[in-house]
Amino acid sequence: MRKLARLRKDLVSRRRFAQAGLARCAGLGLLAVMPLPLVARSKPAQAPLWAASWAAAPLDYMPAPLFPGLPALPAKPQHFDGQSLRQQMVSALGGEGMRVRFSNLFGRQPLRILDASVAFAAGVDAVAPASLQRLRFGGRTGITIAPGREAWSDGAQLAVEPGQAVAVSYQVEAGTPFATMHPLGATVMVPGAAVMRANWPGAAPSPINHIVTGLDVAMQATPRVVVAFGDSITQGTGNGEASPASYPDRLAARLREQSGAAGAFAVINAGIGGNRLLVDGTGPRAIERFRRDALAQSGVTHVLILIGINDLGVSLPVAMQGLSPAFRPASAEQLAAGLQRLIEQARARDVKVLLGTITPFKGAGYWSEEKELRRQALNRWIRGRQDVDAVVDFDQALRDPADPAAMKPLCDSGDHLHPGPAGYAAMGDAIDLRELQE
Repeated sequence: MRKLARLRKDLVSRRRFAQAGLARCAGLGLLAVMPLPLVARSKPAQAPLWAASWAAAPLDYMPAPLFPGLPALPAKPQHFDGQSLRQQMVSALGGEGMRVRFSNLFGRQPLRILDASVAFAAGVDAVAPASLQRLRFGGRTGITIAPGREAWSDGAQLAVEPGQAVAVSYQVEAGTPFATMHPLGATVMVPGAAVMRANWPGAAPSPINHIVTGLDVAMQATPRVVVAFGDSITQGTGNGEASPASYPDRLAARLREQSGAAGAFAVINAGIGGNRLLVDGTGPRAIERFRRDALAQSGVTHVLILIGINDLGVSLPVAMQGLSPAFRPASAEQLAAGLQRLIEQARARDVKVLLGTITPFKGAGYWSEEKELRRQALNRWIRGRQDVDAVVDFDQALRDPADPAAMKPLCDSGDHLHPGPAGYAAMGDAIDLRELQE
């Protein structure tokens, strides 16, 4: 025991500060103590287990109308023209095989996948030819997915390393309307059937990622799969633009840095920009999508919940709030009840819960003093939770000591709502890695 104590003390003494910019934003007090190395929990020889290695939370290409009785938001009609699409993602885990999830959750008609393949990415528009494998569905080369359903491919015998870029190529039947989409990944497309071609010279970038919403890896060891669940502050957005930085990215980087932890953790980003806890809008309400987007991820062990800021902020003037429940401000008590539902659902599945405080947003377009009072009340409720495994105080990590309702300038993206890269890093550094060890 004394040797173990000395080892822990030695590891703590070697904890290094984050990058200088992050230290200025986060403050020295937010740098977590380095835990003991985190390793996968080995099991006796058995059939491989599927674990989520990458995933995205899907939403509807054509959302429901904001006001009852009115048509949906106008949009240029879009449909697939028989082209092939190739989407890239990075596999957090390593394993002996992989499978891909295709989604028609928001489709109004059957989705026909004509052909699909998987390979290791070798650039924006190319894959390693030797790795290119056709995907099959129940032994067949194509599949029809009913509206509101999803389908996994058969397992592909393609061994993958942690951090390796994977490309999924697929062709959809011409005339199929755009339906299920998501904000993560990078997609390119070329005309015609091309899923078994390694190189796609001249491929056009797609502004939308479609249909492919999950990549599972087959493993002998049991990894820890951590789902970060929330809105744009989880997705990683600043000034209305997608950002290469997010707090789940920072958390994943910290986990990779632990000795012996490579490939033992996957951090899944299930954020949707604009999402709300209690009301449909950008994506289904969080209390409805939580089971699918968080608890249904293969092998999930932990969920980190940060949701509610849009419920606090999005509202119409009092005289207009009767037009739609979508613009009636939620009380702190209503939001607490919604979060409690998520906590209970996770605990019923034996998934550990980390609950994040709502971040400061004074200066944002929808901030007010009354909304700040509700934020503070909700954060007091969150900090007092005894039925979660940990509270992550994102509010403390970002707030300006001179004005606690606002973000520190060095953490702010500039819109006073979304953190910038240093702010996202401060959020990732505020998570105690010891809470993810079990």
